Amino acid sequence: MNKVSFSRAVPVLTYERVVEQIEQAIVSGEITPGQHLPSERELMVQFSVSRPTVREALRVLQSLGLIASKPGSRSGPEVLSMSSEPLGRSFATMARIASLSLTELVQFRIVLESSACQLAAALRNGEQLEKMQNAVERMEAEVTNGSDSFNRADLDFHASIWEASHNDLLKVCGQAVSGSILNLMNERMERSADTAGAMRESLERDRAIYSAIASGDSVAAGDAARSAISRYFAEYLDEDGVRGLRALAPELA
Repeated sequence: MNKVSFSRAVPVLTYERVVEQIEQAIVSGEITPGQHLPSERELMVQFSVSRPTVREALRVLQSLGLIASKPGSRSGPEVLSMSSEPLGRSFATMARIASLSLTELVQFRIVLESSACQLAAALRNGEQLEKMQNAVERMEAEVTNGSDSFNRADLDFHASIWEASHNDLLKVCGQAVSGSILNLMNERMERSADTAGAMRESLERDRAIYSAIASGDSVAAGDAARSAISRYFAEYLDEDGVRGLRALAPELA
């Protein structure tokens, strides 16, 4: 029998056990968004732990975006709805420390958004189509007002697509990735020799996506999304990154 090498067992801190149990209750739906956790005193009794342990566990849960505490409130922390903010912060942090490259972010967005557009073409309703159309109209109006306002309208357009996909996981991941590269979008517009032209080009690509979704053409919607994202970010990527884009969006070849 071969000798197996094991690592030293690491004890789990008490507050981590508290985090695990509360997190599981939230994930399983036993505690739903809008409800409140018991007070600190009640949690101390239920878990048989000290106040500092409870407070550390609550701090971790809040950092994960699962709960929010209101100063002066007599009730326990409120359980929050699923949000893309913690994931967005993680993406932004990873990108800043270079553990997550722009190439990876763009590739991930292509995969996510093309799938979201395909689903949106099949599942969107009238209200969601109206949101997309309104966002496109805002983009048209913002062409003359500056890149930051234009790009925010652009992100709103894509946010309406995530919503229309009716897939919360796609929505959370997609919005997080989109938000993490907003600064890059602004920078691209500012560096352009023809800012208005660059915005009009981006607008036309979003119009193509909207048209495909409005007509219920899932294949065309996915193709339009892959093409729009790939062409938008190709100039920022190195040779390997561009080869990756071509694998995901063959029309670039």
